Amino acid sequence: MKVYNTLTRQKDEFVPVEKGRVKIYTCGPTVYWFAHIGNFRAYVFADTLRRVFEYLGYEVRHVMNITDVGHLTTDDDLGEDKLEAGARREGRTPEEIARFYEQAFFADAQKLNILRPQIVCRATEHIPDMIELIRRIEANGFAYRTSVGLIFDTGRYPDYWRLGRLNLEEQRAGARVAVDPERRNPSDFALWITNQPRHLMQWDSPWGRGFPGWHIECSAMSIKYLGEEFDIHTGGIDHIPIHHTNERAQNFAATGREVVRYWMHNAFLQLGEARMGKSEGNIMTVTELERQGYEPLAFRYLCLTAHYRMPLNFTIEALQGAQNGLRGLRELGLNARTWQEAAGDTEWLERAQREFRNAIEDDLNLPQAMAVVWSLVREGNRRQDRRAWKLLLDFDRVLGLRLGETVEGEQDIPAEVRALAEEREQARRARDWGRADRLRAEILSRGFVIEDTKEGWRLKRA
Repeated sequence: MKVYNTLTRQKDEFVPVEKGRVKIYTCGPTVYWFAHIGNFRAYVFADTLRRVFEYLGYEVRHVMNITDVGHLTTDDDLGEDKLEAGARREGRTPEEIARFYEQAFFADAQKLNILRPQIVCRATEHIPDMIELIRRIEANGFAYRTSVGLIFDTGRYPDYWRLGRLNLEEQRAGARVAVDPERRNPSDFALWITNQPRHLMQWDSPWGRGFPGWHIECSAMSIKYLGEEFDIHTGGIDHIPIHHTNERAQNFAATGREVVRYWMHNAFLQLGEARMGKSEGNIMTVTELERQGYEPLAFRYLCLTAHYRMPLNFTIEALQGAQNGLRGLRELGLNARTWQEAAGDTEWLERAQREFRNAIEDDLNLPQAMAVVWSLVREGNRRQDRRAWKLLLDFDRVLGLRLGETVEGEQDIPAEVRALAEEREQARRARDWGRADRLRAEILSRGFVIEDTKEGWRLKRA
């Protein structure tokens, strides 16, 4: 198994801290608003990574945080807390905001068949762990006080630049010195903030009443649940220059060692030339996809068509192609119900299994793995051999497309009825309601009713 390590800027052979076990930490959502599908590309990637390791026989311990305090309106430590801004926007408490959007996040994640991490940890429930880690950092000489609070001294960590390949000389010419002239270095950041007395979420600490900086949260919780050396830390590429760079510095300051072995980052989901993001004002949620008649799993399929380290350009045409592809995979299962398992020749199945495994072991080359999948589908249809469907279900342990579940529900539906349902769906998207109604009536005349759900259309016997 090889993975691309952002720290080394190359594919490194994966060697776990503990033989046969993989410990993964994923930067989770800041729960002040709905997560959009650009956010979910990161979680589909982390979920696929977990599935790959489990497919290869590893025991995986996956931890993800919930940021419900301390993430200010910039990725530095400037501006208002995002949770407080959300609370003011909706006239609720920060805790009410956090729990509502946390629940919405996991509801959408379930639609995308993202496995829930074994440990989900909220920042507000781990303040003592953060304080203890900050104590260690301060005792080791990596912190100093200003009017803002307790600040991390990046000048004490010569390797600070490495993860983000930062040019610290250029940073010294930036505007941040003018923002806070008390800081020794422009890249210094807050560990504990004490100068916002009106902040609604505050705790007592050795440095005064206040709240933690965003970066210390992930350091404290990852170390608490995965130890002072663990395997993989995931997140989006936007986390590299600030959040993960600061995490890495904190980890070293507290422990004196490289805590994370492999840093893995996914590229953005893009709309044209711009990334999808709240600040760009071009977001689309899972619910909005459903309203337009698309299955959430079609978006998961779309994510599998691009390598996680490459930008993925989102268009409705691409999503439609993904939905068609998803249904094409299910078609193999529907066809296979009338096939037998052929005896003899297994070379084509063994080759497909070998090539699929080679692809996923090569830094999660899912586009190559999907090419293997489609080669298997074509060969299975040509041979009319049920073993192709059984192998595809095995591959779906990595793909996470719920192929077995969805096909099970469609087994007794004739192909011509499914074709009418697809045709009706196209009419609905074109807002040709009269044609859609006529097709519904035609489906009913053949003994089936069609239901429109959040997950897409469903057919059942009348």
